[in-house]
Amino acid sequence: MLAWDVHMGKVAAMLTLASKLKRDDGLRGSRTAASAADSTRRVSVRDKLLVKEVAELEANLPCTCKVHFPDPNKLHCFQLTVTPDEGYYQGGKFQFETEVPDAYNMVPPRVRCLTRMWHPNITETGEICLSLLREHSIDGTGWAPTRTLKDLLNFDDPLNIEAAEHHLRDKEDFRNKVDDYIKRYAR
Repeated sequence: MLAWDVHMGKVAAMLTLASKLKRDDGLRGSRTAASAADSTRRVSVRDKLLVKEVAELEANLPCTCKVHFPDPNKLHCFQLTVTPDEGYYQGGKFQFETEVPDAYNMVPPRVRCLTRMWHPNITETGEICLSLLREHSIDGTGWAPTRTLKDLLNFDDPLNIEAAEHHLRDKEDFRNKVDDYIKRYAR
């Protein structure tokens, strides 16, 4: 029942934001002078994009991922829970925090792992190395205004060198360390 309430809260927030967008578009044509009250009612480009992109993100998430909005009125701050059903991280529950800045989509969202884990692309303090999260990237795979939240579902850019080398050196010991981290931090 709680999941349904959260989902309905998100739907209500998205509908509220969408109706505000329509209202603002209707006012734009009849407005003769911009007042302070009107400017506080404006919806940012970010929020306009997020109404569409959050729905697209949720529609494309695998069943092992869930999106949670701590405040359904703030589509720009959400958490992603990943519970892999295969591979090294099977059995773990990993939380990621995403904040979409005001300058989105000209700058990338900020993503941080809240669950301590042993992973080549994630430091133990939660920093994530994902080339498309960088504003500027030498290889051309960095953030661009044409990217969307759905692009965040691709994780293959090394950051935790110790974990990456561990994986290359001894896959079985790497798996054991991952299992230990899951038991200690990701249940």
